[in-house]
Amino acid sequence: MHTADVDLGDSPAIGAWFDALVERVGRPGILVNAAGITRRAPAESLALQDWNDVIGVNLTASFLIAQAFAKRLIAAGEQGRIINIASLMTAAARKTTTAYTASKGGVGQLTKALAVDWADKGILVNAIAPGFIATSMTQPLKDNAEFDAWILKRTPLGRWGNPEDIALPAVFLASPAAKFVTGQVIYVDGGFMATF
Repeated sequence: MHTADVDLGDSPAIGAWFDALVERVGRPGILVNAAGITRRAPAESLALQDWNDVIGVNLTASFLIAQAFAKRLIAAGEQGRIINIASLMTAAARKTTTAYTASKGGVGQLTKALAVDWADKGILVNAIAPGFIATSMTQPLKDNAEFDAWILKRTPLGRWGNPEDIALPAVFLASPAAKFVTGQVIYVDGGFMATF
């Protein structure tokens, strides 16, 4: 396994980082844009720096990495797949999540725009929009007994998702089984968005 660190908040560094990574390990054919951060605050008191940080990592970095990835494939005349990680917040919102919601709404539309731009290049672009998944980022929510109970009641499948619940749809989108799927945002949320 190869790893290479980059600060996704440092937009100017992303292209050079990607080029150096490709030179070291070769050109990938599948890209999963999975990084994400959040900063919670009521919209009226959200600091501009927090807004910029969240938009920078969640949306701008996703675009810049996809762009660097696609440029390499297009130059080589090769096809590929991009899988962006969106969110329930791509289509809905909760209090104190203004920047995160805006960024993930942007990821949904970015997915569609890139799918249209690169369809004739053979680069398929889709997104997975996870429901509430048990991760280190959501652990404070899961530890809140009232919120945890609300999720279990609100989600028709009656549980939090786990990372494997997202990994398996990503495998599908990266596989030949998804060769006619592009520009889609697939909600993997235990039925959360299907009910109210």
